[in-house]
Amino acid sequence: MSVSTLAADQSVRAPLPVLGRDVTVPLVTGGEVTYAALDYAASAPALQRVWDDVAAYAPYYGSVHRGAGYLSQLSTDLFENARRTVAEFLGCREGDQVVFTRSTTDSLNLLARAVPADCRVFVFETEHHASLLPWPDPQVTYLNAPRTPEQAVSTLERALADRDPHGPALVCVTGASNVTGELWPVRELAAAAHAYGARIVLDAAQLAPHHPVSVTDLDVDWVAFSGHKLYAPFGSGVLAGRSDWLREAEPYLAGGGASRRVTRRTDGGVDVEWHDSAARHEAGSPNVIGAYSIASACRALTEAGFDTLVAREQHLIRTVRDGLAGVPEVKILSLFGDDAPRVGVISFVVEGWNSSHFAAALSAEYGIGVRDGLFCAHPLVRTLLGGDPQTQGECGAPEAAPGEKSLNAIRVSFGAGTPDEHVERFVTAVRELVRDGAKWQYRTEDGRCVPAV
Repeated sequence: MSVSTLAADQSVRAPLPVLGRDVTVPLVTGGEVTYAALDYAASAPALQRVWDDVAAYAPYYGSVHRGAGYLSQLSTDLFENARRTVAEFLGCREGDQVVFTRSTTDSLNLLARAVPADCRVFVFETEHHASLLPWPDPQVTYLNAPRTPEQAVSTLERALADRDPHGPALVCVTGASNVTGELWPVRELAAAAHAYGARIVLDAAQLAPHHPVSVTDLDVDWVAFSGHKLYAPFGSGVLAGRSDWLREAEPYLAGGGASRRVTRRTDGGVDVEWHDSAARHEAGSPNVIGAYSIASACRALTEAGFDTLVAREQHLIRTVRDGLAGVPEVKILSLFGDDAPRVGVISFVVEGWNSSHFAAALSAEYGIGVRDGLFCAHPLVRTLLGGDPQTQGECGAPEAAPGEKSLNAIRVSFGAGTPDEHVERFVTAVRELVRDGAKWQYRTEDGRCVPAV
């Protein structure tokens, strides 16, 4: 290997600095260890760059849009520049709107409020609840889980062909599964939707932190994502895309900022003229720091280069998958098969273990944080597990409907801030737990598996 190749390889393997990388946690067996945060799919740690940018701005915090003072004007410029940064990050088209929200869930609920009353919505059962549940139930067609990307496209085409072609339609699809990490054929699904006169919204919550997302290149009508999965804290999100349905809908929230003019009528009532820009759905004082943190994360990821980030993440994925493949008791969950392209999200079950028990042991005995449960994607996990919902687990499955406590899995997820050591420690811990069992006793408390004191 040449010196230049080695240098390039080392740059690929260098994680981006994130908060919490040096935090130590106690082990139930004694001592402390550096915490291995492997639950990025739920919330990724904030990039150090994002935290530094927010800290630098914080002394200049001021109200936006209506303040005459210097700090208010500076904050307004920062807020609107953040909107432009996000639009550039997402490859938005001329005329698209970028609306700042609280999360992906909030973004998709906003869009659900904006769809025409006679709109038919098509959504796969494989979606996260954020994109599965917001739509008015009588208007939704739920599609069965496909087993190949090609089957996903053909399933959608058949469903669209059977609908009334004269009314509006919307397709909602994930970019990367929050359960399996598998990439969905977004561009092909968008082409199918448009061929049948439908629109499409992309849930990019798990895709945007790992791969470039371009509204233009993917030819989607809207995209939604969350800041807390994009290495930006503070409870912020984005809905970006076509403006017409958003401009014609009633404001998501009624209040200051969304209204352009309010007047009293002679009969004593009130007439309101609403903004037709993104402000229409951003009533109230906006989360300026949240918007700025998203923009900072967008800049940081763009500057790092997604080619480099993807190459490094694929190295981590291979480390985990190859390690788990060497443990016969482990079954990795997948819709599209082992060769499907994916991001750093892997769910699995371990023969002879309740998943909550296994996750608790990883935390208490190894200082590794993973997720266990149904991952807010209950229909998908049930489909992947294919188990008897009446079978009971022995320890600590999360609260669920009666008879479903065994239907849970373990999810490990990682990204741009994950050191190699964390995934290597995880693989070692899985092998040791399967081979030797837990070193500690565990009990169920408030629906969770915890170390017995």
